[in-house]
Amino acid sequence: MRFNPSLTTLSINPRVAFSSVFTFPKLGYRLWNIKSSPTSKLRPISRFQSTAVTSEMEKVDTSARLARLRELMSENNVDVYIVPSEDSHASEYIAPCDARREFISGFTGSAGCAVIAHDKAALATDGRYFNQASHQLDDNWLLLKQGLSDVPTWQEWSAEQAAGGKVVAVDPTLLTSGAAKKLSEKIKKSGGKELAPVEVNLVDRTWGDDRPPQPEEPIIVLGENFTGKDAKTKLAELRKELEKKKSLGFVVSMLDEIAWLFNLRGNDIPFNPVFFSYAIITADDASLYVNPSKLSAECQSYLKENGVSIKPYKDIFGDASVLREAAEARKADDAKDNKKFLISNKASWALKRALGGDSMVEEIRSPIGDSKAVKNETELEGMRACHIRDGAALIEFFAWLEDQLIVKKATIDEVEAADKLESLRAKQKDFVGLSFPAISSTGPNAAVIHYKPERGSCSVVDPNAVYLCDSGAQYLDGTTDTTRTLHFSKPTETEIEAYTLVLKGNIALDRAVFPKGTTGFALDGLARQYLWQNGLDYRHGTGHGVGSYLNVHEGPIGIGTRVQYSEVSLSPGNVISDEPGYYEDGAFGIRIENIVMVKEIKTKYKFGDKPYLGFEHVTMVPYCRKLIDSSLLTKEEIKWLNEYNEDIWNKTKGYFEDDKVTTAWLKRETQPF
Repeated sequence: MRFNPSLTTLSINPRVAFSSVFTFPKLGYRLWNIKSSPTSKLRPISRFQSTAVTSEMEKVDTSARLARLRELMSENNVDVYIVPSEDSHASEYIAPCDARREFISGFTGSAGCAVIAHDKAALATDGRYFNQASHQLDDNWLLLKQGLSDVPTWQEWSAEQAAGGKVVAVDPTLLTSGAAKKLSEKIKKSGGKELAPVEVNLVDRTWGDDRPPQPEEPIIVLGENFTGKDAKTKLAELRKELEKKKSLGFVVSMLDEIAWLFNLRGNDIPFNPVFFSYAIITADDASLYVNPSKLSAECQSYLKENGVSIKPYKDIFGDASVLREAAEARKADDAKDNKKFLISNKASWALKRALGGDSMVEEIRSPIGDSKAVKNETELEGMRACHIRDGAALIEFFAWLEDQLIVKKATIDEVEAADKLESLRAKQKDFVGLSFPAISSTGPNAAVIHYKPERGSCSVVDPNAVYLCDSGAQYLDGTTDTTRTLHFSKPTETEIEAYTLVLKGNIALDRAVFPKGTTGFALDGLARQYLWQNGLDYRHGTGHGVGSYLNVHEGPIGIGTRVQYSEVSLSPGNVISDEPGYYEDGAFGIRIENIVMVKEIKTKYKFGDKPYLGFEHVTMVPYCRKLIDSSLLTKEEIKWLNEYNEDIWNKTKGYFEDDKVTTAWLKRETQPF
């Protein structure tokens, strides 16, 4: 997909960056939007719409950092050094200690890659961040605007700098094996010598004592009353899969997969209840590689009861080499022994090298990821319950915000609104924290899909403009992610029409019935059809998987046009978002997001003897009545909407028995059409 170079925002939310074309992450990147409709009625900028989308970004002088890095490159015989954004576990979010690309370049966006040669340096990023990068990069850097014609990718630029037999290097823990292989081929084709794995990270050495330490947050055991299945059972099921593949074992590197497999949760990564770790699972053993200081006596006892040994986090690569040597010895004695170790296709080049490379390792889509995506009944019930509580918090927030803006004439900015919402969520049972930074956006800021309000420079919420709130929370019994777009005064005809078309798409996907084996790729058009009929669209994915008190963006499923979503069909137990949108650059943005769960549907017939599937929505927050043109809805859509409103009223009204403002707001918004 082509990136739009006309982005204007400088305030970026890393979370929504993964909600569109999905790279796993809101899986893949949310991109900028389609061009404004020629029939748009654009509203003049009002006093409420401050300079949030054009606020200054701090520029860091990187001269000294680059000079020190280049000294280290010379000491290690490196001509070109690559600094990716990722950590060693391909995490969507990273801990401060892993923000190496940000440190060396001064660029704080969530996506990009830095490449440093001895005489020049380049930062590559996509269209979401062109303006931000141009403001933050100092004169030491060349900005590679990825997606524009005649602009090389960072891989191509790296290969160009390697011409003449030069060495390109990277920390092999930060690049997948597949990415390393492709890059190595480009380098050699351009006349470079090689892609060299340098195990000591040169940016870490440049950073020195100022580098933040790796988090040491405590780990907890998540009870079976929340997980629905003990770790021993999950390990047994995984071993059956490994036996089918006749493998030597599975080396696990994805943090959410390890947390899920062992029923543990941590707090090492912002917004994601995971912890730094690796795991090795064989037919006979299960080892968890984690800093033991994070484990309470309860955790250690629990792991022992489930047959899991505890080993230091730093020992993973040494132990992987020992396993490789033992396997190679067995192969030497038995030429017919062709068993291999399994790793995820997101595992690092370093891990694959330690296990012996292609001759000893097979890269696969993780069986843990597949199992994790299919929630059991306990997890599904947890999702239903936490979304009712979360819905109550959102309802109280929207009622409060309208009362403050319209009745009390209060001045509230986007961050203050988000803070209020978090405080209301924090009152709910089993609340742990947010699942991503809230996107609280007013007027034209709502058209910035990945918008992140900044304290002190964000806009004041305009009661005469669209307000878009995309937010979520972590609860012990589930993870939430809800988007609602509201208007507190008199919306324009264009806003009403656009909102209603988006709503029709949201309803259409929710009501879909499809045969088992259908993918999210095939369903994507259902949510876009009414926009398409009017020559409109949105440039982000329609849905992403959601974890159970885990990452808010969870693979391998999704609804969108990425090829990956044509490879994995939806199954009963999947939890996924339904979030079409529409965005008028400089004017307003609309997105409606519900979380839905895949379930089997009874149909009159069963062609091909296949089960048929559909969705159950769990989000309990009403749509904005002022933005709905009921004349554009069919009788079936109105019936669905009225039943949904009745469900919301019945499940949430009890939370507001002593709150007249919220009760009145909820009653008004859920009245039948």
